[in-house]
Amino acid sequence: MENSKPRLSFAQILNMNFGFFGIQYSFGLQQSNMTPIYSFLGASEESIPLLWLAGPMTGLIVQPIIGAMSDKTLSPRGRRTPYFLWGAILCSLMLLVMPFSPAVWFAASVLWILDAANNVTMEPYRAFVSDKLSDEQRSLGFLTQSAFTGIAQTLAYLTPSLLVAFGLSQNWVNSSNIPYSTVFAFLFGAFFSFFSIWWTLKTTKEHPISEAERQEILKAPMSVSQIWKDIWDAIKEMPTTMKQLAVMKFFQWYALFCYWQYVVLSLANTMFSGSGKMGPARDEAIRSAGLLNGENGAFYNFIAFLGAFALVPIVNKIGPKFAHAICLTLAGIGMWMLPSITDRWMLLLPMIGIGLAWGSIMGNPYTMLAGSLPKNRIGVYMGIFNMFIVIPMMIQIFTLPLFYKSLLDGKPENVVRLGGALMICAAIATLFVKIIPGSRVEK
Repeated sequence: MENSKPRLSFAQILNMNFGFFGIQYSFGLQQSNMTPIYSFLGASEESIPLLWLAGPMTGLIVQPIIGAMSDKTLSPRGRRTPYFLWGAILCSLMLLVMPFSPAVWFAASVLWILDAANNVTMEPYRAFVSDKLSDEQRSLGFLTQSAFTGIAQTLAYLTPSLLVAFGLSQNWVNSSNIPYSTVFAFLFGAFFSFFSIWWTLKTTKEHPISEAERQEILKAPMSVSQIWKDIWDAIKEMPTTMKQLAVMKFFQWYALFCYWQYVVLSLANTMFSGSGKMGPARDEAIRSAGLLNGENGAFYNFIAFLGAFALVPIVNKIGPKFAHAICLTLAGIGMWMLPSITDRWMLLLPMIGIGLAWGSIMGNPYTMLAGSLPKNRIGVYMGIFNMFIVIPMMIQIFTLPLFYKSLLDGKPENVVRLGGALMICAAIATLFVKIIPGSRVEK
């Protein structure tokens, strides 16, 4: 039974989630640096969404398959551990290569492998946490993941600015026109990606499966046909709560991709007069905007780190649904405001709302979901749930270029504002999610 699982100390929960530090440091590097890297290598603004295709496409393909495989894995190391161990190793190797990309096609190819590795790691890790925790500790476990997401991405965003503050010139670039402040940040990411997973494996063992669960797995052993059957059956029998969360996540993740892809270019225009064709002046504006976005991103991720713990009593009081809706609303207002701000310190105000939303996004949807999932399908459903992240991203990638110039006037600032409007839509959709009375997440 779920509640027969041993109660873990806070230190044990921290150790169990520490691997998320490396995973999210890697994601933070991508969010803050891929658009500048593509720009330095000569990519046009309207091509930026397509160059971000790797993340959602690999997530769509990899995560449900890996989730289903991990549900049926009976290795000496456990069901989940082999996946996030080897995923972390491959992720570290790609982080070492990325900042030395000689061309746009090379960087895009490395990003495909990097995102595949991150996706191999991600959902088995979430299932691992769900496996380990009892009903009453699951909310704390997922919000602790949010906290590690916040602090990891704080450092990932801030690392280039810290290196510049310690004397590294922001204009010192390698042969690919990529600043060395970015190069060193990716090298740090390669170390953190492996070390944090190694620490979790060293300190935390998987919760052993029961003999009944083992026999159930042996009845339908892992095979290609069985994996696809498990995924298809899970989709057909998807819980109602999960379907309702999919609507919210459509708006939420379309909005976030708009923000991540275009915020640096928006800041280059609004803060550094960087509008115009590519050239030395435009490159310098983008480098300056990249550092500023790193500082802003560090701030909102630190807010996410603090907010993840602050949200625990709030979620216990009003429930994850209303807490999440409030956080998304604040983020939407912040994104809409951001392009109108020309004072760098005032930029921190919208970052508060974005940070609170980011902390909630990494925890509360999973808290709302977990109680509706059957125990023997947690891995595959976590993988399918990720499809509701990557499908909106893919829709954004293929639709935004169609109206970037006609409806958004070819301005990155208007893409950021669009993200704000869609985040408000996500908040409204959250209010329609019905959590089953008496489920593990009902507060």
